[in-house]
This record gives sequence, C-alpha cells and structure tokens, in this order.
Amino acid sequence: MATLHYLPPVKPSAIALGTIFNHTASLAIMAPVFGDTYHRAQRANSSEEFFKSKEAASAASIWGSSLVGSALQTYGVGALLNATGTLSYKGAAYLGSLIFFASSAPSVLSQIFQEKRPVDTIAVGALARVFETVGLSVFLTWWGTRTNPFN
Repeated sequence: MATLHYLPPVKPSAIALGTIFNHTASLAIMAPVFGDTYHRAQRANSSEEFFKSKEAASAASIWGSSLVGSALQTYGVGALLNATGTLSYKGAAYLGSLIFFASSAPSVLSQIFQEKRPVDTIAVGALARVFETVGLSVFLTWWGTRTNPFN
C-alpha cells in the first residue's frame, strides 16, 4: 500500500482557516465577475432559467477552482513553513515575499511592460497576491501549522 510519508504534515485547522483566508483574498479580485452574475440572476425570469445558464456554470467553475487552488496553496505554504522551521513573523514574511516574487512578480512585470495594462488594475492584482502569499504565511505562522509542536 502506498503511503504519503514524504508529504510534510500540516495541521488540518491551519489548512481550513488558511483556505478561507486565501479564498477571501481571491474573491476580492473576482468580485466583478460575481457581481455581473448576480445582476443577471436578478434579471432572469426564474431561478431555474438562471441556474441552467452559462453564466451560472462559469461562476460556479471559477468559485470551485478558486477554492481548490486556495486549499492547495495553503497546504504548500504551511508545508514550506514546517520544512524550513520558520517560527517568527519576520521569517514568515520573508518566506511569503519569496513565494510572491517567484510566483507573481513575473506576471506583474509582464502586465506593466509587455501588455501595458493600467497601473491601478495591476496594483489591485498585485496587492491581492501579496495578501495571498505574505499575508497567508504570516497568518499561518500566527495560527500554527505543526501537527506536533514538540517535534
């Protein structure tokens, strides 16, 4: 039988709370999508008509994938915190910054220099990514990620 001993353990409550934290930050960016969907639902003649629409399927798909992505990212950050032995908020902020610069900074630079997007749009997205990385790592450090803190 296969075992998962090579995956570092992370406290389940840390994954659950971190998922909520991270998903909330993600939804701040996707709020316009859900706002448009809500207004279309109000204009629909019946709730059955709306639930059969493409907009409802799209919103449900975005919400579900965001939730799963938030859970996976939370586990990853918690596992990194445990694997590196990070116990301080300063160390967690450094680790979160490293995750931000490795994962989000290339797309931010691409949006600025190649795609020439408006700076305010880029700033909102970058701020949400900072919350999802630096904020999440500090939050998980505050809550605790180790299953057995005495090891």
